Amino acid sequence: MSSRGNLFIVSAPSGAGKSSLIAALLADQPADMQVSVSHTTRQPRPGEVHGQHYHFVSVDEFKQLIAEQAFYEWAEVFGNYYGTSRRVIEQTLAQGIDVFLDIDWQGAQQIKQQMPEAIGVFILPPSRDELQRRLTGRGQDSEEVIASRMAKAVSEMSHYFEYDFVIVNDDFETALTDLRAIIRSQRLTQASQTITHSDMLKGLLAE
Repeated sequence: MSSRGNLFIVSAPSGAGKSSLIAALLADQPADMQVSVSHTTRQPRPGEVHGQHYHFVSVDEFKQLIAEQAFYEWAEVFGNYYGTSRRVIEQTLAQGIDVFLDIDWQGAQQIKQQMPEAIGVFILPPSRDELQRRLTGRGQDSEEVIASRMAKAVSEMSHYFEYDFVIVNDDFETALTDLRAIIRSQRLTQASQTITHSDMLKGLLAE
């Protein structure tokens, strides 16, 4: 019998490497881990697939889901709605699959209020200088945009203490190892092991 999956909330400022870490993690163990696919009212971008990148719905459909309390958390960003489906996450966790929520600290607070057992992981850059270098290194944005992102990053990083684990992404492979260790530790808790090895434990403790 497999234990219930764990819900991991992963947050980070832009440039900390969160998306790359999650992608590398799932590339190794795709069967028992997945990233939550959010609902959104924005239009699909080229190459995006419904049900894979997002669940694309109309504004009316989204508002109906809000009324039905179908979301663990939702937000309106630049005129578009984004939400995390309660039903999809519950079904996935029940199958013993770990789910990763790639959301900000505000969404994390909403999730924690409803599911206190969710595990929060915050990814930090090693320094402001390095964060500035990463944001500038993309070569796609103006100095004004980068300055705005830096200010937002500092605001986001001030919430790191609300999370259960903190990873400093200085060396990518070390940070990935740290993330794997966090996931492994949650699978080895007494509660998880009791469910996973229920038959074995009965045999070991039989009189």
